Amino acid sequence: MSENTGYAAIAAHYRQQIQNGELRPGDTMPSMRQVCDEFGVAQTTANRAFRRLKMEGLTIAKPGVGTIVAGPASNNIATRVALHAATGKALDGGETSQVLEVGTTGADELIASRLDVAPGTPVHVRRRVVSRGGVPVHLSSSYYPAYVVAVTPELTQPVSTGGSRELAAERLGVEQEEVLEEVTSRHATDQEKAALGLTGENVPVTQVVRTVTLTDGRVVEVAVKVAGGSTILRWSTSLRPRA
Repeated sequence: MSENTGYAAIAAHYRQQIQNGELRPGDTMPSMRQVCDEFGVAQTTANRAFRRLKMEGLTIAKPGVGTIVAGPASNNIATRVALHAATGKALDGGETSQVLEVGTTGADELIASRLDVAPGTPVHVRRRVVSRGGVPVHLSSSYYPAYVVAVTPELTQPVSTGGSRELAAERLGVEQEEVLEEVTSRHATDQEKAALGLTGENVPVTQVVRTVTLTDGRVVEVAVKVAGGSTILRWSTSLRPRA
């Protein structure tokens, strides 16, 4: 990189190394002096680059050690929507998705109330585990109403679509508008422990229930995402007033 390298480019350099596994959770990041020497920048530029990585949840400060790579991270839906818009894929660098199950199930009370259907109503479900660098970071079960599956039959197949909500919204001719994400903690089920490689009797997990609505008010997806305690669930929200 040139002597005029900016902080964003430096942050992107280390972000890529973290995403592709060159820098793994727990690894120590280079010191500020090393960054300054490698990229030929002032310490203020190196500091800004490291602040960016910290705000993205990729690194944390460890007293007596310095800056280290944070544990496995799971992006939120806003990040995945932005990724799909930019790249055509909802998965970040270094992420893979394995479909574990597709089929029809009766909606339980949690799902039924969010899809606005009666409990027991048949809905389509897709279960998959998302890994980063080969390490499972979350198990996701997505539930779709009949009108979504009718226009998106690909969802009935055990293969990744690269962006199920985006595909469904495109086929319905309506854009995604809003997502409600509800976060709770509980103990993992045996199925969840097996999928995420968790061991022990009462293993705590974080559950995120997301309900995605379209601009016409219809729900396009209700999903239940479960992550182990070592996985960081990452949100980043702008606090600047909207124009």
